[in-house]
Amino acid sequence: MNNDRGAKVQGATIKRVALITAPYHSGVVESAGTWLNVGFVYIAGALRDAGYEVDYYDAMAKWDDWSDIRQRLKHFKPDVVATSAFTAAIPAAVELLALAKTLHPQVITVVGNVHATLSYQELLSQEHEVIDFVVRGEGELTFPALLDCLNKGCDPEKVEGLAFFREGNIVVTPQRPFIQDLDGLSAAWDLVEWPIYTYRAKKNSRLAIVSSSRGCMQNCSFCSQKLFWQKSWRARSAENFVDELAMLNQRFGVNIAMLADEVPTLDHERWEEILDLMIERQPGVRLLMETRVTDIIRDEHIMHKYHKAGVEHIYVGVESGTQARLDLFKKGTKVEESRRAIEIINAADIVSETSFVMGMPGDTPESFAEAIELAKDYNPDMAFFLAIAPWPYADIYPELEPYVASHDYSDYNLVKPVVKPESMTLGEVEKELSMASKKFFMHKFQNLDKLTVWKQEFMLAVFDILLNYSYLSKDMQEMGKMGGRRMPKEIKEMLRKVAASKKEIKLKTIAPIP
Repeated sequence: MNNDRGAKVQGATIKRVALITAPYHSGVVESAGTWLNVGFVYIAGALRDAGYEVDYYDAMAKWDDWSDIRQRLKHFKPDVVATSAFTAAIPAAVELLALAKTLHPQVITVVGNVHATLSYQELLSQEHEVIDFVVRGEGELTFPALLDCLNKGCDPEKVEGLAFFREGNIVVTPQRPFIQDLDGLSAAWDLVEWPIYTYRAKKNSRLAIVSSSRGCMQNCSFCSQKLFWQKSWRARSAENFVDELAMLNQRFGVNIAMLADEVPTLDHERWEEILDLMIERQPGVRLLMETRVTDIIRDEHIMHKYHKAGVEHIYVGVESGTQARLDLFKKGTKVEESRRAIEIINAADIVSETSFVMGMPGDTPESFAEAIELAKDYNPDMAFFLAIAPWPYADIYPELEPYVASHDYSDYNLVKPVVKPESMTLGEVEKELSMASKKFFMHKFQNLDKLTVWKQEFMLAVFDILLNYSYLSKDMQEMGKMGGRRMPKEIKEMLRKVAASKKEIKLKTIAPIP
């Protein structure tokens, strides 16, 4: 394979671009539904505006295997194959681009997103025979500029926002400024294969991922977003965003949307304007979102607007119940603020969700037990206990590095422990994470009758998801046995059906006596 493509693809004729998600699965977020890649929707729009033919192929969401991907590539015959990968999906992304090279040796390969942007040195050093270009940061301007440059025969070193391998060295071009006019971006929503995108907690749902702002100004030491966005933040206008929600509902039947924003509510006036417009216009789309603990406390007086506008589900990152660890994580919040934010969300009859980051070097079985009791006390509708992922680019990585037990990025999925605490084995951490989930949800489902009617229905749907689609499915089945008579009859009935189904499958797979 040619390992100096950055120097030799000048003068190429590029017309057809395949945007493909890598087929990586871990049973975490995907258990709740099928989520589209909104970044590719915008990249596809920018490429089409620049005159390129685009195939947006969400192989991950479609659960396609390598033979399916091979057939799609053979059929489309792309000049360029681009993928976008978070850290855990990087090995699959490299395999995808290698397959493209095998099928079409002259194809130009491109990778972007957070991991590629922040770890391009490692990625290109190890995989330059497979990866021709890394797009660093936002891609709507950089990617078309790269292809235009190659078509004109100019040197890609003149294009801002790239990294590539040339003559034994990694070339890094100047950083491209962030896009300021987000309202002016095109989105190729018509390329989305809509029927596959659903939210399992709601029947007959059609799910979109939408973005009303970009950036993060928080300082969390374990996260990547502040580094990717360089602690900046920009937003679309309220009118432009609500117009898009209405269009997605009317044209494509979308009735629920997940906000991809890290901090959609940072600008209080803009956010309240969005809520007011949604109340006024009723676009027909319910919202799932993430925001900051402190913003929820700030907005306590307008939580009725959240509810009336159709905000159904809010995630806030508690991460820890000890102030020392919150300070280590640089969350910028106090323990009592986390509790208060969840109380406010619950009081508004909105689904509350949070997470606790566990498996740190100092963790013990006792600290896991404390986190479980804290989660019960905070009383979110859902709490997940996640293994710390030692992103190689995060501020906290030097502190975690001596304890990192795996350098296989596909393990960095927040489920599989890869950091070994001083006094625990990885197996013990995995067992404690499993036990934490079982104990929290057992407590939650034993107290189902204390929720409002609509939340009871929602939580039954959540149990079905956890039982049948999640990485926690085995734990949920065991939880039912642990819960005994205190479990609601609806939960017991679900468990009975699962047990009967397994028995039926087992009977069917026994070969008849000849």
